[in-house]
Amino acid sequence: MESNFTKEQQYIKAKEKVKEIKGFYIHLVVFLIIMPGLIFFNLNYTPEFHWFWFSLAGWGFGLFSHWLSVIGMNKMGLGKDWEEKKIREIMKEEDRE
Repeated sequence: MESNFTKEQQYIKAKEKVKEIKGFYIHLVVFLIIMPGLIFFNLNYTPEFHWFWFSLAGWGFGLFSHWLSVIGMNKMGLGKDWEEKKIREIMKEEDRE
């Protein structure tokens, strides 16, 4: 019975992760569609001031942060489970002493 419960928990966790990754890709696609439009609009209607850089930098930072939270932090070993893994590791070290 416990095995089925564990498999169900793993499925739910994997489904949530896929939802997070999908959200990031949607964010990326919207960025790639909207930013060229903003650049085009800026350069055609107000070419004397390149305000699109503010949008590009701000949204780019937000996109990078989103990537870190979904994909990047896990690759660096600092994902959501990092604290729990570190706690278990410290407890094992204390048990050895």
